[in-house]
Amino acid sequence: MMIIKEIAVNVNILNSRIKKFFFDKLQENGINITPEQFLVLDILWKEQSLSQQKIADIIQKDKNSVTKIIDSLEKKNLVRREVDKNDRRINKIELTDEAVALEKLTTEVAINFMNDVVKGIDNKDLDTFVNVMRQIKNNLEGE
Repeated sequence: MMIIKEIAVNVNILNSRIKKFFFDKLQENGINITPEQFLVLDILWKEQSLSQQKIADIIQKDKNSVTKIIDSLEKKNLVRREVDKNDRRINKIELTDEAVALEKLTTEVAINFMNDVVKGIDNKDLDTFVNVMRQIKNNLEGE
């Protein structure tokens, strides 16, 4: 198999497996969210409040996908939409108290999960992996 094809296949498989196993870890710990919902919450835990468009830009998903994620989080009472005071066309997404209370446990589960994923891999190799992924991402963004 050509190396380029092997990279493409393995990136796809790795993405699917990480999402599946992370979802399982969240559920095992009584955290009823998906990996995609985690991405949105993780951003909001850092930023407190963002527009749906800004969230879409950060997680690289289209606006419709982000709307569905936010709808699901809203049904779980983890976020709420607030109209921006300066521009009524913009919905700001804010965390509820329930989401704030989930941050510590959820972040701990995510960190422990990723530590398990990379166990046994030398830090130098991980640095190289991150640099290569960054270069690929930059190539895809046309930089």
